[in-house]
Amino acid sequence: MASTTPAERAADHAIERGRPEREERSWLRLTEIFFSIQGESSFAGLPCTFVRLSRCNLRCTWCDTTYSFKGGERTEIDAIIARLDEIGCKVVEITGGEPLLQRPVHTLMTRLCDLGYTVLIETSGSLDISPIDPRVHVIMDLKAPGSGEVDKNLYANIAHLKASDEVKIVLQDRADFDWAIATLEEHDVLNHAHVIFSPVHGELNSHELANWILESGQQIRLGLQIHKFLDVE
Repeated sequence: MASTTPAERAADHAIERGRPEREERSWLRLTEIFFSIQGESSFAGLPCTFVRLSRCNLRCTWCDTTYSFKGGERTEIDAIIARLDEIGCKVVEITGGEPLLQRPVHTLMTRLCDLGYTVLIETSGSLDISPIDPRVHVIMDLKAPGSGEVDKNLYANIAHLKASDEVKIVLQDRADFDWAIATLEEHDVLNHAHVIFSPVHGELNSHELANWILESGQQIRLGLQIHKFLDVE
């Protein structure tokens, strides 16, 4: 549903320029809610309900959810929680797009934690993660050069990661892998959070990536996006 007020249109323009909203409100721009198998992270293979919010400030070359860049239906937080209660799965992932562009996402996550949900958020790492409720499990991307968005990484976020959080790097080729290893070392990422390397699906051979990880001698998890192999969301 399109924005109808000047304030909402201004917020949309700010998002397009990569700036998060400042407005606190009772609703979120929602692309979809669906129940599926968690495909990546340490939760991979578990049933999970996904809340996909609309809008993104990045344009990664390999993005597979470009449909979430625009639009989105204004949905009250109460309605989102009611739908999650109806589905009945206690593991919920907030994703996008880039969910941190919408300020009310913090209200949603805190309320879900209060209700006993295990809450995950997948974020690009381009926006400040420090306001996230500490009970939330953060899955934060670092964008490799092949994404076209490497200059958007906010490395100050690394200091805000918890030991239970995860850093995911999607890799397109060997150059991305070499960049990732150097970045882990430069920013001491492995001492802040778990690390996952995932191949761009259909572009980088997973066996090759597995061998590179083994040769690196680093404690890095290989992520293969289970949902792609199952042909589900």
